[in-house]
Amino acid sequence: MRISTTSCLCPFLVCLCFIQRCYGASHHVPAKVPSKNQTKLANGETEVHHRPKRGWIWNQFFVLEEHMGPDAQYVGKLHSNSDKGDGSVRYILSGEGAGTIFIIDEVTGDIHATKSLDRERKTHYVLHAQALDRNTEEALEPKSEFIIKVQDINDNAPKFPDGPFVATVPEMSELGTSVLQVTATDADDPTYGNSARIVYSILQGQPYFSVDPKTGIIRTALANMDREAREHYTVVIQAKDMAGQVGGLSGSTTINITLTDVNDNPPKFPQKNYQLYVPESAQVGKPVGKIKANDEDLGINADIKYSIINSEGANMFSISTDRDTREGVISLKKPLNYERKKTYTLHIEGMNTHMDPRFSYIGSFKDTATLKISVGDVDEAPVFSMDYYIMDVYENAPSGTEVGAVTARDPDSRNSPVRYFMDSKEEGERYFRIEESSGVVRTTQPLDREDIPWHNITVMASEVDNPSLLSHVPVTVQVLDVNDNPPEIAADGEVIVCESSRPGQVIQTVTAVDKDDFANGQRFYFALPSQLPVNPNFTLKDNEDSSASIIARRRRFNHLTQELYELPIVVWDGGEPSLSGTSTLTLRVCPCQRHGRIRICQGEAFLSSAGLSTGALIAILLCIVILLAIVVLFVTLRRSKKEPLIISEEDIRENVVTYDDEGGGEEDTEAFDIIALRNPAAAEELKFRRDIRPEVRQHCGPARNRQSPSVDLNLSTRRHA
Repeated sequence: MRISTTSCLCPFLVCLCFIQRCYGASHHVPAKVPSKNQTKLANGETEVHHRPKRGWIWNQFFVLEEHMGPDAQYVGKLHSNSDKGDGSVRYILSGEGAGTIFIIDEVTGDIHATKSLDRERKTHYVLHAQALDRNTEEALEPKSEFIIKVQDINDNAPKFPDGPFVATVPEMSELGTSVLQVTATDADDPTYGNSARIVYSILQGQPYFSVDPKTGIIRTALANMDREAREHYTVVIQAKDMAGQVGGLSGSTTINITLTDVNDNPPKFPQKNYQLYVPESAQVGKPVGKIKANDEDLGINADIKYSIINSEGANMFSISTDRDTREGVISLKKPLNYERKKTYTLHIEGMNTHMDPRFSYIGSFKDTATLKISVGDVDEAPVFSMDYYIMDVYENAPSGTEVGAVTARDPDSRNSPVRYFMDSKEEGERYFRIEESSGVVRTTQPLDREDIPWHNITVMASEVDNPSLLSHVPVTVQVLDVNDNPPEIAADGEVIVCESSRPGQVIQTVTAVDKDDFANGQRFYFALPSQLPVNPNFTLKDNEDSSASIIARRRRFNHLTQELYELPIVVWDGGEPSLSGTSTLTLRVCPCQRHGRIRICQGEAFLSSAGLSTGALIAILLCIVILLAIVVLFVTLRRSKKEPLIISEEDIRENVVTYDDEGGGEEDTEAFDIIALRNPAAAEELKFRRDIRPEVRQHCGPARNRQSPSVDLNLSTRRHA
């Protein structure tokens, strides 16, 4: 089968066809092995069956895109060598677009495109062709594949997918400074012709900017463009295909270019001389006026630092920069006084804080102006001679004692009289008063340093002619100390005396405290009261360092014998006059732990470890004693019930006591009660306990005037047979 197209076959395809034909013509198989087209005869010869060579040679078909003609576009022709032109061969087409986009004439094999094709949507179509015998429907040629390529035409204009653009470039840039690169795209085939070959040009923005025709880089075309003169530029760039030739398609985009600021303009005051009125009552540290220098730059390039460059103005005033308004704010450093100075001259300088060395040739980026300040006279409040006063007075001074005096004057030229008074809201008014005309401060009652050592009061002054103008001054009054408090022993707890203390052993060292000032109470003296007899147990030694030592005078103390001792101590201070006080210390005797090295009572240590107080321990011990007494009483009662009420005869005979004393006769009725011998029931009441020795009775007979004999009834010593 042969394929023909409306276009000429390229030499390369012709060569391929020639090679294929030559290969088919020269192909042979060795004689020993017959091929499928050979038959071996009986005589040993081989018969070759010749079959016509088919011309089923394939190539690419080409079809132009965007065909707009009324008829279908002819693509090419399929032809088989088996086709004799008698219509016995039927051509069939299948694959992409077969029957819809591409149709074939079954008889002639002509292929046509029925629709307009777009290469940008689909670049090629893969189809299959087959030649059949129309009568037998047998395949004359095997099914073969071929491609129809859509041939490109210049039907797409260049586009800028990212446009429009925004770009910036610093002002005063050099010629040729790169601003931005733009890139256009073309949907046409870049490998075929010049349909996608783009050239850039500038349509708007000259003479300030230019564009590279190949790369699309936009550059400055004018040097030293000034932002203050013009800030925004609009540049239009065109992209044209076909290498810019006539008939090429084009697209354009817009670039908005802004010149960014650089510090190329110095600050400048609108005028050289300014005037300002400031009343003398202006407060120190508060703003009194503003001044501003203009700078055409933006942002940090327009930041200005103001300063006062002459000493006259810098001593009285200060200037700072308001970052929002870029104004110089003038403030007062010291109080103004119209009577002393009525005018001030300030030389103010404004200078950029961020300078660009590239523009140093322009000059210094600063400017100066002169400000004349006039001080206004106002009626001022009285002024005290001092900012604060410190006074002192001795404690216990009588009421009306002078403490000190304050003075104030009218600063105005009129020199109006001044009156003084105290702030009624303060607590200090209870203790002090001030004389209205002289300003003398006096006490209203005796003061106690130990109660309040310092007093803070506020004294106010006003003009007699204008009482509404007030001034205040703080006054601090120190109450000086006098020796009016006797010293006392500083008791740090209970004094422990160990039972094992020896004579001369230091029991404890004591110190003293004094409510008076340190100057009067720094030295103390100690002694035992002289009016009391000598203490046999303890003595006191003055250590001459404001402390004293309690010393034991005897050996061995016993807390069971005496647990508590009282020791009065007299202490004197070193004040003038000297005062003394007597303090009584309580000394507790108890066994000490570790041979007296740590003076903690064993009982106290036990209580401390057990968590019990002394009262609780006493209560527990008392309960134990009561319980023991009850037990003993109960046992005694049980034993007494087991003893016989009548002593046996044997016991009576064996326990008769013989003595030589003569009885008292009938009158001696109290020597011995014989009722027990006559009445056994009465003996129960007079029965003696065997474990208790009977009481010895002595009776003196009135007639005989002599002592009756004593009887020792010790039942525990009787003998048993």
